[in-house]
Amino acid sequence: MDRRHFLALAGASLALPRVALAAPLAYKPGLVQERLAAGDTVFLEFKASWCSTCAAQERVLNALKAENPAYEQAITFIDVDWDQYGRSDLVKSLRIPRRSTLVVLKGDQELGRIVAQTGKATITELMNTALGAATA
Repeated sequence: MDRRHFLALAGASLALPRVALAAPLAYKPGLVQERLAAGDTVFLEFKASWCSTCAAQERVLNALKAENPAYEQAITFIDVDWDQYGRSDLVKSLRIPRRSTLVVLKGDQELGRIVAQTGKATITELMNTALGAATA
C-alpha cells in the first residue's frame, strides 16, 4: 500500500463511529438461568424480525448503548426470537404477554419490564435500572 492510500484509509477511519456495539446473545434454553447463576444482570428483548415496535425498541437500545458503553460492559443482553420461543417455558414462567417486551432480571428477581413502549425516556429508565443492579 502506498502512502497516499494509507493516508486516505486512515482519514476515513477517523470518520467512523468509535463505539462498536456488541451483538446481544441469541437465546437458547438454559442460557438465562446460566447467566443469572453467574451473577449477571440480564436484559431480555423478546422480539420478532417482522415487528415494527420491536425494531423501534432496538433502535433506541442501540442508540443508548452507543451513548453509554457502560451498558454493554455491565449488562448481559439476550435476544429472544418470538417466532421460535414465543411458547417456551421462559415466556410462560415470566408471563411475557407478547413480543416487544423488555425485561431486566437479576438473581431471582425481575427488576423491571416494558411492554410495547418505544419512548427513549422509558427505555433509558429500564436500562439505568439494569446498570444500577449490575454495578451495585
